[in-house]
Amino acid sequence: MYSTSHFYDKLQVLESEDKPLKRAERLAAIERPLLAWYASRARALPWRDKPEPYRVWISEIMLQQTRVEAVKPYFERFMTAFPGIRELAEADDDHLMKMWEGLGYYNRARNLKAAARMMMEEYGGCLPSAYDELLKLPGIGSYTAGAIASIAFGLPMPAVDGNVLRVISRLLGDREDIRKASVKARMEEELKGIMPKDEASSYNQGLIEVGALVCIPVGEPKCAECPLSSLCLTGKNGWWKEIPYKSPKKARKIEEKTVFIIERGDEVAIGKRPSTGLLASLYELPNVEGILKAGEICKALGFQEEQVAKIEALPKAKHIFSHVEWHMIGYRVVLGAEEDLSGKLKSQACFMVEKELLKSSYALPNAFRAYRVG
Repeated sequence: MYSTSHFYDKLQVLESEDKPLKRAERLAAIERPLLAWYASRARALPWRDKPEPYRVWISEIMLQQTRVEAVKPYFERFMTAFPGIRELAEADDDHLMKMWEGLGYYNRARNLKAAARMMMEEYGGCLPSAYDELLKLPGIGSYTAGAIASIAFGLPMPAVDGNVLRVISRLLGDREDIRKASVKARMEEELKGIMPKDEASSYNQGLIEVGALVCIPVGEPKCAECPLSSLCLTGKNGWWKEIPYKSPKKARKIEEKTVFIIERGDEVAIGKRPSTGLLASLYELPNVEGILKAGEICKALGFQEEQVAKIEALPKAKHIFSHVEWHMIGYRVVLGAEEDLSGKLKSQACFMVEKELLKSSYALPNAFRAYRVG
């Protein structure tokens, strides 16, 4: 039905025109060219250099909704702070959040600690190897369980993330909505049936790597560099603008906020968010709903004008969450040396901290990145 030949360092599969491959056959045919390509093109990444279970787990959680290049600077810092499951399970919450600062989606860090505690209590302080046991841990879904099982333990379980959904959909010319859980579940079952038993790690990472480097999420895919190009129906037919299909997301809610950097000497004001809801239990800069003008600042904060030495307008900023979008304006408010926050911004329980201590000990979410304290 098809033969193989070398094309540079990639093993390509040549499909017969009079007898096209069936869906299952097309999927099965990617194994050899994919593994050959990955063997020569895999990026050197810190968690790949030493694919120990704990390192694989931490890296996979960090990589959820975050680009590889963004994760790199944080990974080793986190591993130094929490070198093992026990240290993570016993981590001080503020220190944990500080080590996670900059990665966003802070529930991932909370789930890491909760999972580590569960491992200490139920798994003898070890990461379980079984796929079904991994799924029981907080913060681990089918993709992450498959990635850990295959990369850390060599088990032939699929790891279907957005990259893999895109690559396989394009390979098969599949126009189904990849936002549907049923589409992902079917793809997982199909890959589980054909992936190599002894090279599951390279197979899964190869698919993810093709999606990250070649069959890219934004812009035209680099089909000339793809190890699967001879098999790809989308590449052959120029369907890359149409596949994969994603149903439109629900429009995000817009919230307007005024953010304050309130300074007094070498101190700055911060508050702590409620224990539930968006950015739960994280520290934040004082803020109020709505966009305020400079003349409204003193009243909004509860200060008399003579208590404020200076008000400086800061640039507008925007931060996008999954379902909410913050549109912000900021002000730097410099207080007199003797002024304090007693009775001010009671709803946010604000307090003063030294600026250097803020940098070293308190994690501020990326939502406030535009208004970092100097």
